[in-house]
Amino acid sequence: MSPAEWHPGLRLAASFVLGALMVLAFAPFSLGQLAIIDLAAFFYLLRHAGTPRTAAGLGYAFGLGLLGFGVFWLRISINQFGGIQPPLGLLFTLLFILVVALFFAFTGWLAFRLGRGRSEQVFMLLVAPLAWLASELLRAYLFTGFPWLSLGYSQIDLPLAGFAPLLGVFGVGALAALSAGLLLLWRRGWSPPLLLVLWGGGYGLSLVEWTAPLGDPVPVALVQGNVRQMDKWRPSMFELTLQRYQRLSDQADRARVVIWPETAIPAFDDRIEDAVLRPLEEKLRGQGRDLLTGIVARHPDGRYFNAMLSFGVSGRHAYYKRHLVPFGEYLPLAPLLGPVLDFLHIPMSDFSPGGGPARPVKLAGHWVGVDICYEDAFGNEVAAALPRAAFLVNASNDAWFGDSLAPHQHLQIARMRALETGRYLLRTTNTGISAVIGPGGRILKQAPQFQQVVLQGSIVPMQGMTPYARWRDAPLVVLALVLSALLLLRRSRYAGSVI
Repeated sequence: MSPAEWHPGLRLAASFVLGALMVLAFAPFSLGQLAIIDLAAFFYLLRHAGTPRTAAGLGYAFGLGLLGFGVFWLRISINQFGGIQPPLGLLFTLLFILVVALFFAFTGWLAFRLGRGRSEQVFMLLVAPLAWLASELLRAYLFTGFPWLSLGYSQIDLPLAGFAPLLGVFGVGALAALSAGLLLLWRRGWSPPLLLVLWGGGYGLSLVEWTAPLGDPVPVALVQGNVRQMDKWRPSMFELTLQRYQRLSDQADRARVVIWPETAIPAFDDRIEDAVLRPLEEKLRGQGRDLLTGIVARHPDGRYFNAMLSFGVSGRHAYYKRHLVPFGEYLPLAPLLGPVLDFLHIPMSDFSPGGGPARPVKLAGHWVGVDICYEDAFGNEVAAALPRAAFLVNASNDAWFGDSLAPHQHLQIARMRALETGRYLLRTTNTGISAVIGPGGRILKQAPQFQQVVLQGSIVPMQGMTPYARWRDAPLVVLALVLSALLLLRRSRYAGSVI
């Protein structure tokens, strides 16, 4: 029986379940093959939607399933660490999911609009993958963006990941959607060979070395302090926290580069310059190495920034976080929402974003591309540090999300950034998961969660540009716009000729 004959509630329930199952394709489950099968079933439902409203509803249900199970961990940071009562935190999490799921409703609506009157082959091989790509791009760029759980991440350990240095995560996601369409057409003799060619091409591309070594290997140490989030900003814990990081760093006496996590030093830089920073800088110079640490940088005009500060033998440099988290690090629409949050007694941070282009820092004599926490979800912004950056650093504090799916998903995102750029990526976090990631996106070393760890390794500075690092998401955006316009134009002409 065709899905068009199903009860409307059954179709919505099936789409919701498919969205929920899609979570298993991402870390820590990493069942990437399931994403292809799951999406094929979703496309099959869309093909038999019947009306644009039904198609949008199916997409919305899918999004609710994916986000409801995939990012429900947001409630942990809101409830436990955001100073908000649990019922209100739960409400905010659900509202966020309800809003972001609208992008998936757009997927369904667009697929129906572009696919009306088209053959099954055109729908599965062009329309549905195009609608998926357009929706993911919108979700990544609109309203500051939320590209978490983009489909391409699920393929990081599969052959399609070989396309990442060319097309980035959204291109890999589009090819995964194309694979789902080919899977639905498996009875046609040409479909299985095309699927093998596509995946074989990805494997072949994974063997290509897009970048080349630049200089000798650099010994590095990533310090995972495991400071509880509830203790992090207590004044009484400041000295203990600093002593812990210094003690752990001293264990890695051979490392030329030592990296501490986001806001590892929980203080304004101007308040501790003489007492802490300057003596630490002199110590590092005497040891012949560099330290990169998270700190809050405050300017004389009162603005403050989520920053990464480097100092030692390579001089002092600073990176200010540019892509802030709405409602977590700044308040959007402050004149409108500020009084409401004050009435509800909801605390808010008020960081300022770093302006201008990405500014690399210098470590061990090499320029390094730095991003802080959530910024690594935006591949186009991370790639902006190239070709100058010889390797990448992501400093995070995933303690906000407790023992949830989030740290595993975040590590998977960081792996994709290394693969897209052809650079080693050092990921250091407060409670985990800290890791050394190779240019192919493979985890070379990984620290266990919720432990004090000094993760030591050696990386090779790299030079050169992958095609994705050079062009970033621009070709995909143009492709999505052009193909959508052509499909709509041809459908309009066809309709006019019939009339």
